[in-house]
Amino acid sequence: MGLFGRRAPAPARTDAEERPQADPENAHGASRLWSDGFGRVGTRSLQILAVIAIIAVFGYVGTRLTLVVIPVLIALVLAAAISPLVSFLRRHGWPSLLATWTSLLALIALLSAIVWLVVRAVADQWDELGRQALDGFDSLQTYVQDLPFDITGDQLATVRDSAVNLLQSDTFGSGAIAGVSQTADFIAGFFIMTVVLFFFLKDGPAMWEFLLRPFEGHRYERGQRVGAATVSTLGGYVRGTAIVALVDAVGIGIGLAIVGVPLVIPLSVLVFLLAFIPLVGATLAGIIAALVTLVAVGPVEALIVVAIVVAVNQLEGDFLQPIVMGRTLRLHPLVILFALTAGTVLAGITGAVLAVPVAASIWRAIQVWDGPDLPARFARQKREETV
Repeated sequence: MGLFGRRAPAPARTDAEERPQADPENAHGASRLWSDGFGRVGTRSLQILAVIAIIAVFGYVGTRLTLVVIPVLIALVLAAAISPLVSFLRRHGWPSLLATWTSLLALIALLSAIVWLVVRAVADQWDELGRQALDGFDSLQTYVQDLPFDITGDQLATVRDSAVNLLQSDTFGSGAIAGVSQTADFIAGFFIMTVVLFFFLKDGPAMWEFLLRPFEGHRYERGQRVGAATVSTLGGYVRGTAIVALVDAVGIGIGLAIVGVPLVIPLSVLVFLLAFIPLVGATLAGIIAALVTLVAVGPVEALIVVAIVVAVNQLEGDFLQPIVMGRTLRLHPLVILFALTAGTVLAGITGAVLAVPVAASIWRAIQVWDGPDLPARFARQKREETV
């Protein structure tokens, strides 16, 4: 072969030969670093921290936008509760818009009637309540004098003067201004809730279908199941709780009327509203009713009211609630307590009312995550759970 002769082509180098070879010992060491017990714990810890960070961001944004978030949540709960009425009217030939307006106006009329009854009862019985409160205060002074420790009349007068000074102070005035601001926020929130509730009732299914547009196949079916389960749980919880609360309010109200307690209607409405707070609502309503009875009527009647409240709550818990609520609220009492605490810290009384149905809806969505009767993998029962 000459100087300018063609050389045989060198064999092509494969990609494996071109790539630098990884050190087997380093690769094995890195793999073992993340595959042992500590590595798995570290990986899971990072994932948990990421999830907590995302939840914290959403929670912070929610607390900053309570004027929007809370009315939307209330509208969602109310829409789930009265959506069967809208569906019933539509099935019987009512136009969609007319069925929506009828249901919405009926709800507003019901709420307005309750508020009017409370205001009217307070206005009519305020003078009587004041007179009975003074008599009850005199009776309490008599009981106080018999206590083993001394409380003089001058000390009681000092307490009264302190209360008068508080009412006339700048602090009370600033509190009144804050009350006006809260009233303005309530009106704005109520307006937002009403508008959102109207569109939820009218176009709720279409809105959910719009949100499910990116999904296909089994993911779309999962979205359908989750949406239906959430609405069913929210609606069942609100309707069942309303029935139970109405029975509580009527039973306790009749007992208060027999005992002769003033402001029976406002106290009955308060019992109805507090019944929407699980675990602690009934107890708080009983304490308030007993305190009003103690001040306005007397200690013996207050004990009778306590007995009435306990009897009604026992009837509700053992008989009425299992029948009406059924399996709508399938949460452990400890979970309910945690949800109540978190909701109260984040959004006050409104959060306490909404926390439990929201938690129940989330759990119900998990129960239908992989099928109508197939929970998400982490929530499935893996073995016989006996204690």
